[in-house]
Amino acid sequence: MNNKESKTVENRQKDLARLAIDMLHRTMVHHVFWFKEVEHQFGFDRALEIMAKAYDNSQAIQLKRLSKLFGFELVDGIPASLINKSEEELEQIITGLGQNWLAGDGVWFQAVEQEHGMLDAKRCNDTCWAWFSPFEAWSIKRLLDLPDQSGIAGLKLALQYRMYAKINVQSIIDEGPDSILFQMNDCRVQSARKRKGLEDYPCKSAGLVEYSRFASAIDSRIVTECVACPPDDHPEEWFCAWRFSLKNA
Repeated sequence: MNNKESKTVENRQKDLARLAIDMLHRTMVHHVFWFKEVEHQFGFDRALEIMAKAYDNSQAIQLKRLSKLFGFELVDGIPASLINKSEEELEQIITGLGQNWLAGDGVWFQAVEQEHGMLDAKRCNDTCWAWFSPFEAWSIKRLLDLPDQSGIAGLKLALQYRMYAKINVQSIIDEGPDSILFQMNDCRVQSARKRKGLEDYPCKSAGLVEYSRFASAIDSRIVTECVACPPDDHPEEWFCAWRFSLKNA
């Protein structure tokens, strides 16, 4: 094989590799479109119930096929290579996945902002949180097998499994059996802005949606109160703080 033929084969291999990656992206987006249409037809709660079945079945089918394609072993439906990693390695993987999620969120925001400006980007961002927060709460409840009304104790546990939990620094202060104060002590987005000499990003509108929808999806009796969130003034030790309490507690 001459040099030209070798480069042609290499380029073809790259094209096929790009296609494989793009097909993974299409699969994820198709999954989302299915959910959104089912949600449109039957409502959000019913769509989550249907997705639970579809997701479990799809995950089993896809991982089984991928295990054959890539030659990895499955143990109870989980890649053995993941299970066999140390706790420290798994924490690094989870942190990296969280960072990728946040980067993707930022890329979407910037893409809208560049085309339509800050106001529309914030509007899209806030609406996205209105859907993602209850979904994330639902996902965590399934993962941890939490009951529907798991109270403040359930919320405390769930907050530690959010996408943010491994990439930001957060703390929870018990104020009583039915009330906690949640503080975001170090936020990657806000800290990055601070290092650049920029003002805090005014995320309160998104936070009001995000935290209230998350908490109520964990337990519908939980009331969310914003203590402070940018553009509000806040102390050095945290960027935003939220109080969660049970109704009539």
